Amino acid sequence: MLHIDLREYQGTEYTLTLAQRDELVGDVKALNLTIEPIVGTGDRYMVTPGSTVGALEVGDMSVRIEPKIGIPQLLSLACYSMRLFKPQQDKPFDFREDEALPDVLALALAAAARKAFAHGLLHGYRVEEDTLQTVRGRIRIDDQIRQRPGFMLPIDVRYDEFTEDIVENRLIKAAAARLARMRLRSRDARAGLSWVAGMLAQVSHVEFAASDLPETRFTRLNEHYRDVLALARLILRHSAFASARGAVRTSGFLVNMNDLFQEFLTVALREALDVSRETLRSDYEVPFDENERATLKPDLSWWDGGTCTFVGDAKYKNLTDKRVPNADLYQLLAYVTALDLSGGLLIYAQGEADAASYIVKQASVCLEVIALDLSGSLDEVLSRTMAIASRVQEQVVMHRGLPFEVKIPKAETTEALHQAESGVGLSEYTTLEELKTAPL
Repeated sequence: MLHIDLREYQGTEYTLTLAQRDELVGDVKALNLTIEPIVGTGDRYMVTPGSTVGALEVGDMSVRIEPKIGIPQLLSLACYSMRLFKPQQDKPFDFREDEALPDVLALALAAAARKAFAHGLLHGYRVEEDTLQTVRGRIRIDDQIRQRPGFMLPIDVRYDEFTEDIVENRLIKAAAARLARMRLRSRDARAGLSWVAGMLAQVSHVEFAASDLPETRFTRLNEHYRDVLALARLILRHSAFASARGAVRTSGFLVNMNDLFQEFLTVALREALDVSRETLRSDYEVPFDENERATLKPDLSWWDGGTCTFVGDAKYKNLTDKRVPNADLYQLLAYVTALDLSGGLLIYAQGEADAASYIVKQASVCLEVIALDLSGSLDEVLSRTMAIASRVQEQVVMHRGLPFEVKIPKAETTEALHQAESGVGLSEYTTLEELKTAPL
């Protein structure tokens, strides 16, 4: 077994056979890996991951990709994005830094299950239909007449069964089984999953699709299951079914940090601004041209009925020199133009881009760049989103045409050097009125 341990966006040299290289290339879409040969060697390669983190078993290789923000923080943000953890839970995950993501998930799932099962497995009523020799529940008259006209026995009945074989326990069992398919390195993790499987031995095994997980409504009767179900849903959402491609078998747990950042930011801003999904929308499709032959899907958009008053884009990417790529500015400019707005917001993860304002020539459009620091506790990260929420609210008020002074950050001297190549200029103005009357 070849263990390939990587860190997000960092290249590492590995010796690979041609078969191993081809297997990794075959899964490059899922893993988002860049594999480059080392000059002067025949079997050495520089393997560099992108924004996809997690683990994948490919043939005889075990690939692990560690996130920059750390596994506990990743899991905290992911569970908050699914609205399954509260920010008051300061450290819902706390494991050794050298633990791989699937092992951490297995340990966390087992620990949460032990806490949830402490007073016995959750039971509930499930509707059953059966054919019996005695009456139980209600007789299914239509089925009885259609299938056995004139016969008294057996009897088609429908009844409520009080059982542990309910959807909550099925989700937990499915999550444990999904992780157990991987080659976990931690003995404690493997033992924990075995314990969970043993406790749920009488529960049916169901393969849940990642896009079709059943919702759980929490009451005082199942509130103690909240944490373990949060983990189960997270595991089932991001883990892949074991699949075979010829003689190569793959299974894994992968998280796209671009998607996670966008999902977390959307949920956090909705909470901070106290607005609904209908007001602050994510990936809402809007027409680009008058004939609506092309469409756009901004990451964030604010709607007052049928009118858009804010548009934003979330970016989690590796910027070597912290310089905002032209492509990102062009993308936001397309959103702003199509939605007839005077500006928009580019939101990066902290450390990837510096705050700046770009005034587009001949357009009177301001594209603002802001960053969100993802380090620290969940409460600290959510506190930082308040500043972004404030900017969103300011832009909404401004685009509604109400009186509001919008402070645009002063341009940094070094950023001005980028004007010629980027095709955009930076603002030296401090208010919206100055911006509107400024020569372009």
